Amino acid sequence: MSHLHWDTLLVRREGLTRDLPPGDNEDLRWVTNSATLIFGDQDAVLVDTFTTIEQNENLVKWVKDHDRRLTHIYLTHGHGDHVYGIGQLLRAFPGARAVATSGTLAEASLQAQDEFRVGFWGRLFPGQIPEPVLPEVLDSNQLELEGHDLQIVEAGHTDTQGTTALWVPDIGLLISGDVAYNNTHMYLAETTGETRTEWIAALRALKALEPARVVAGHKHPDHDDDPRNIDESIQYLTDFNEAELTSTTALDLYEAMLKLHPRRANPGSLWGAAKLIKGAP
Repeated sequence: MSHLHWDTLLVRREGLTRDLPPGDNEDLRWVTNSATLIFGDQDAVLVDTFTTIEQNENLVKWVKDHDRRLTHIYLTHGHGDHVYGIGQLLRAFPGARAVATSGTLAEASLQAQDEFRVGFWGRLFPGQIPEPVLPEVLDSNQLELEGHDLQIVEAGHTDTQGTTALWVPDIGLLISGDVAYNNTHMYLAETTGETRTEWIAALRALKALEPARVVAGHKHPDHDDDPRNIDESIQYLTDFNEAELTSTTALDLYEAMLKLHPRRANPGSLWGAAKLIKGAP
C-alpha cells in the first residue's frame, strides 16, 4: 500500500459583504479559500474547487503539476465558492468524477440557479463565475485512494445545510470544509442560535477524531493547520451566541465580536450576519 501525501492551494478574494463600518481592519477585508489534493504514488483526490474562472484555471494547473491521475473531486458542501469550478476541473480531467453527498447536492443545486450564480455571485464578481455543473451523489460514506479509506463525516447544518468533512485516518488529516474555520470570521448568515449550537456539536465530533492536521475551507495563509482550529471555531460560535443575547443593534453585535476576535480575516462576514440577525442599521 502506498503512503498518502497532501497539499493545499489557497486563493484570496474579496469578501462578500463590502459596506463595513469604519474601523482599523481594512487590511483584513478579504477571505482565502482552500482546495486540498490527497495523493499516493499514482492517483489523487481533490477536495473542493474555487469561485471564479481564473481561480479554477490556476487550480487545474496546480493539480496537473502534481502529475497524478485525478480520480475524484469531492465537494464538502454546496456553497458556490467551493463548487463552481466543477465543470472546469472535469474538462481538464475527463477521467475524474465530481462527487458529493445528497445534502451537498441540494445546496449546490440552489447555487446553480440564476438567483445565486448571476444575482448574487455574478453581481459581486461580474463576468467571472463559471457555468455550473453539479456533482454526482455518492452511494457510500467513503472514497478509496490506493487502498486507503477517505471517510465522509456528515456535519449537518453548519454554515449552510448538508455540510461534511473528509477524514483521512491513515495520515491523521481532516479536511473540514466550512465546518471549522482558520483565523477567519465564520459565515453565520444562514444560522440561528439553534443551528449554531448544533454546529458546536459537529465540531466536537470532529475533535473526537483526534486529527493531527485540520485544513479549513477558509484558511488564513499565515496560520497553520493545527487542530486548535476546531477549538477556536467552537469558541467563536460560543462567543457569538453570547454576544447576540447581550447586544441590541447590529453594530453592537459586530463591535462586541471584534473585541474578542480582532485580527480574524474577513470581518465582512461578521457584519453581514450581524445585520441579518439584528436588522440593518
